[in-house]
Amino acid sequence: MGKSLKVIVAVHKPYDVLQDETYLPVQVGAALAEGIGFERDDQGISISEKNPLYCELTGLYWAWKNLQADELGLMHYRRYLGNPGRCVPWKTRRERIATGEELQRYLEKTPIILPKKRHYFIESREEQYIHAHGRAGIDVLRAVLKARTPAYLPAFERSMSRSSGHCFNIFIMRRDLCDAYCQWMFDTLFEVERIMRETMPQEVKPRLFGFIAERMLDCWVETNGYACTELPVINMEKQKWIGKIWRFIKRKYQYPRIRE
Repeated sequence: MGKSLKVIVAVHKPYDVLQDETYLPVQVGAALAEGIGFERDDQGISISEKNPLYCELTGLYWAWKNLQADELGLMHYRRYLGNPGRCVPWKTRRERIATGEELQRYLEKTPIILPKKRHYFIESREEQYIHAHGRAGIDVLRAVLKARTPAYLPAFERSMSRSSGHCFNIFIMRRDLCDAYCQWMFDTLFEVERIMRETMPQEVKPRLFGFIAERMLDCWVETNGYACTELPVINMEKQKWIGKIWRFIKRKYQYPRIRE
């Protein structure tokens, strides 16, 4: 009997999601909104009410606690992992997305699939985070890692000093690895949240812990020495690159003046 793979697709509004039995659309933050016809992340064991701070991670938490599958993953309604062989101009975005069967074949080679690294070029991952979100959250994360799981700190520091990394909280893992990652990640995030609520509540801003979690995946994979397959990210909507690049540069060079 083959292994079962489930990839939840985080959705927060009605959307024409990919039709594939491997992909399961899940309404994230369902506890705070009316239903939109998809599986909800507020059933069973959940943290659905935390969605404004944790973004797609409330869907991941629900899947971790409630889904039975040998392999588990997370993607977004606007971002999927693609088959490199079909990522060519004459294929539609949907045609480029990796099927469930293809993903399982990749998992036979490595126990983890990640999106191709995102490159920032002109700054490190830590600098990019600080320019976009301030430094409070990352400093608390660093302190929590040092206090609770110091073995992860060296890889965390290496990751944050680089100018590239795996982003978007997108991954697919063998179930035992997914369980281990989620246990470590959520335990750490909940402690970061607790400390920030007690000491700097003004810094607890929308989507904060989703952004922090993006900086945790690489250090977990690297510390544990797991082999990974990287696949291209398929954006289902047209990217406004000029605006993205302008905001990126603006944050970088305005940040010091804003914080003075």
